[in-house]
Formats: sequence, C-alpha cells, structure tokens
Amino acid sequence: IILKDSHILDERLATAADSAARALILDEMAHRVIMPYIVMSTILVLLGLLLRFAHLPEVDTEAEDEAVGEANLNKTSIWQFPHLLLGVLALFFYVGVEVIAGDTIIRYGQSLKIPMESAKYYTSLTLVAMILGYLMGIIFIPKYISQGNALKICTILGVIFSLGAILTPAHITFTMPFVDLVTFKPLQLVLPLTVLFVALMGLANSLVWPAMWPLAITGLGRFTKTGSAMLIMAIAGGALLPLAYGKLAVNYSTQTAYWICVPSYLIIMYYAFFGYKVGRKQ
Repeated sequence: IILKDSHILDERLATAADSAARALILDEMAHRVIMPYIVMSTILVLLGLLLRFAHLPEVDTEAEDEAVGEANLNKTSIWQFPHLLLGVLALFFYVGVEVIAGDTIIRYGQSLKIPMESAKYYTSLTLVAMILGYLMGIIFIPKYISQGNALKICTILGVIFSLGAILTPAHITFTMPFVDLVTFKPLQLVLPLTVLFVALMGLANSLVWPAMWPLAITGLGRFTKTGSAMLIMAIAGGALLPLAYGKLAVNYSTQTAYWICVPSYLIIMYYAFFGYKVGRKQ
C-alpha cells in the first residue's frame, strides 16, 4: 500500500525542479504511512481491551518446583544466570538481523540497479519466507524435530544465506513469478540471486524467537519476570544493528554491509549449541 506507484514518485523526484519540489514529493510519500499506522493502532487498542476484559488465569511467576528452588536457593540476583544473559545477547543480535533482512532489501535491490517496480516487492519475499518457516514449524515441531534442533538448523541457514548474499556476484539475475499481496495481481519480478539470499534470511529467522525464549528463561523460577523483561529489552537490537548496517553500506557497499549478519548469526548459533547450558545444572 505504502509503496504503490513508488516508481512514479522516484521519477518525479529525479525530475523535480528544486529542493522545495522534492520536499513536497517526499511529504506525499510520508503521508501514505499515516493511515496504515492508524489502522494498526486501532486494532492493537481493540486487542488490548479484549485482553483487559478476558478472564485469563493468573500466572504465578513466583512459584518454583523443588528442583528449581533448590538450584536457586543461594541466588539473589538475575545476573547470576549466565544462560539468561547470553540469551539476551543472542536475542539482541537476532532481532537485529531480522530487521536487516526485511528493511534493507529494497534499497539493496535498488543499489544493484533493479527498478522500483520489482524492488518494492522484495520485503514481501522476506515475509513470505518467514511465514513458510512458521508453517514448517507447525508441521514438523515437535512431531519430527525438536524445537532445539530447529533452532540449530535456523542458525546454520542464517550463516549460509548471509554468506550467499555477500559472496554471490550481483550481476546474476533471474525473473520469477510473484503475486502482489494487496491486489493479487500476477507479476514477474526481476531478482538478483544475492537479493534472494537476503530474502531467505527470513526463513532462517522464522523459528529463532520461539525457540530461544524458553531456553533463556528455563530454571529462572522467581526471577522469571525480570528475565523476561530483559529479553524484551533485547529488541533494541532491531534499532541498533540496522544503523550499523547503514554505516557500513555508506562507507563500503550495500552488499559488503551484510557481513554484519555473519557474526550475529554465529553468536545465535553459539547460544543454540552451547550457550543455553552455561551455568545451568543439567
């Protein structure tokens, strides 16, 4: 909705007579954001009211079973749970790469000289890849694969797709069929292979959050509320890592900037294989 006819806006910007004319065109683009956010805000308010008046059971976060109570007997601070702290760090980088995969892909395509008519759909590719991952999780977890193993696979895929985005020559391009998710109009997208790897990062990201969260709060007992709050604070990675990507893109190139994703996925991978066990009694 927001990017509808955005290629026309690009053409108008390129031919604008002066900075005042360009400012008016950009304001027109910015105003498109207002209505979708009003709709989303209204829906969230309604959901909040429904939750307020819904008769949901209270969760006793202070309760501890005997084993957890014994393990936490001498613990007085949330900082005494290294597996949680590592989980916060891993979640910070996860949210960062999740946002990078969705928010940078359009400009990345444009930097490779892909017309806006195709590039504006690239974020949709990332989201479709994520939804595909969600559906695979519903089908395969836990019947065929454990949540922990799914997390490990996702981190490995994240590293592979990041390296694919970085190392694939930008000139390798193909055309693929797609459907406009708003109008359902069939399309033919021009898609560089390197951009496809960025979109596939959505698949790698899809099952990370629901798998990491329980690993990080396991065994916290009466500290669960504080631990959960710290994990929520890790969402700040979604604000900070894209800034770092942007800085790298300006100083080097939009493709080179994706190197920031490799160590990020390696940190998440460490947590998936080893970090969640640090400091815990097995």
